[in-house]
Amino acid sequence: MSSRKYSKELVDGPNQAASRSMLRGVGFTTEDFSKPFVGIASTGAKVTPCNMHLNKLSEIVEDSVNNSGGKGVLFNTITVSDGISMGTQGMKYSLVSREVIADSIETVVGCLGYDGLIAVGGCDKNMPGCLIGIARLNRPAIFIYGGSIKPSSENTDYVTVSEKVGEFSKGKIDEDELIHYEKISVEGPGSCGGMYTANTMASAIEALGMSLPGSSSQDAVSESKKVDCISSGEAIMKLLDKDIKPSDIMTREAFENAITVVISLGGSTNAVLHLLAIAHSIGIDLELDDFTRIGKMTPVLADLKPFGKHYTSELNASGGIQPLMKALLDKGMLHGDCLTVTGETLEQNLKNVQPYDNNEIIRSFEEPIKKDSHLRILYGNLAEDGAVAKITGKEGTSFEGKARVFNSEEDGVKAILSNLINEGDVIVIRYEGPKGGPGMREMLKPTSAIMGLGLGDKVGFITDGRFSGGTHGFVVGHISPEAADGGNIALIEEGDIILIDAENDKLTLKVEDEVLATRRSNWKNPIKTPDKGVLSKYANSVKSASLGAITD
Repeated sequence: MSSRKYSKELVDGPNQAASRSMLRGVGFTTEDFSKPFVGIASTGAKVTPCNMHLNKLSEIVEDSVNNSGGKGVLFNTITVSDGISMGTQGMKYSLVSREVIADSIETVVGCLGYDGLIAVGGCDKNMPGCLIGIARLNRPAIFIYGGSIKPSSENTDYVTVSEKVGEFSKGKIDEDELIHYEKISVEGPGSCGGMYTANTMASAIEALGMSLPGSSSQDAVSESKKVDCISSGEAIMKLLDKDIKPSDIMTREAFENAITVVISLGGSTNAVLHLLAIAHSIGIDLELDDFTRIGKMTPVLADLKPFGKHYTSELNASGGIQPLMKALLDKGMLHGDCLTVTGETLEQNLKNVQPYDNNEIIRSFEEPIKKDSHLRILYGNLAEDGAVAKITGKEGTSFEGKARVFNSEEDGVKAILSNLINEGDVIVIRYEGPKGGPGMREMLKPTSAIMGLGLGDKVGFITDGRFSGGTHGFVVGHISPEAADGGNIALIEEGDIILIDAENDKLTLKVEDEVLATRRSNWKNPIKTPDKGVLSKYANSVKSASLGAITD
């Protein structure tokens, strides 16, 4: 099959002279028209440290494609910042941006006849957004991760600052100390430095086979990241030559590899949401229960933040995730025959990878952080379609307490910072689901306040919203059906007893069915869906979190 499957329709023959004329206007030469066109989707923007350097990396990619016999065409899509918008109404646009990014990449590549695609991303939603766009297009493609930020000289990061707000509200630190941490903790380019959502998704994408080996385990400011970009041109030309498409790489077995790696790294709950959505886009029937099945066989091995000691930059310095993947492969826990964007299998890519020098960051299988998954899929009368918990075991594995009910994140945060939450409470923040938010806001602000107040193992927290990868504590999110759809989370009243049981994977509201039926007959949805704009479109098209909050 021709590697110019799409571009030849755009530029070949006398009838396409006008199209060629436009392209000459942006610098195409006569020779370029006979080369495969490779779109380079950059999520670069100065709105967030995660993405501030990506346009420069994308220019390196463009040169690499041109030097490898293709014609690179650089274009941009949007990105937003969870970290900046956290705890505000602006956060409603965060998950929505995943769909906007996917739509925009699909739109540009579909319109302009690019034969291949290289996407460069570096923040929580633009990475899965890129992969969803890649999956829909199903043309030879590679994803490049922008890389991780390094911690400050005092070993702090963005999540540190979030938790210091809780300490400030309790009087543990004064405002000058809070501002000190604010000033030093985020400096220079790169995604948040723990095994939060960005680094989790980068690792998942590499395990899927959609990025070059090592791409997820490089610091943003490093020679290795530049080499990653320089290597992409030759790699995409090989994929084009062999007509290796994302559907050849992102198989069911590849998704199982990604889930295994995410669990072993102690990754973010958001990986569940995003992997479900990416799988849907490529036509793979992935379900919540797959995380449970794989989780029973997969230990947590990485002592990484938010619940561990180390930053991802430390893992990068010790070899990144490749030695971990090699160890998992040798244990028979990964499918080694899965194809990757190198044109080789995962097993072939890992053949010469050497083990870690020590087990300080990545533990041995004999001494894991946790013997099975920290990502627990809970069911029960509070989550008939499922919920996602992040239970490391440090908090315990079961929690029962009295409900403290809030119909928005703002109301919950106000109560927490006003010291109105007590040991033994289960905080309920609802009407924050995909439809109800709309947008399924992340709850880092309330959970960080809880940690800062010293209540991390003393209270529970449940929501139909979701959690930042920086969240830790006894938390359950993605509750489905959500409150706006009339799920039982909407019927909880102050003082009801709630049981979070991560041993038996149950989430139970201890209220009689007859009582719930009476409450349901009196329930009215208090949420008014926006009547125009992107939030309106999203609320009217988004599906349950248990399906990945997909919109198609």
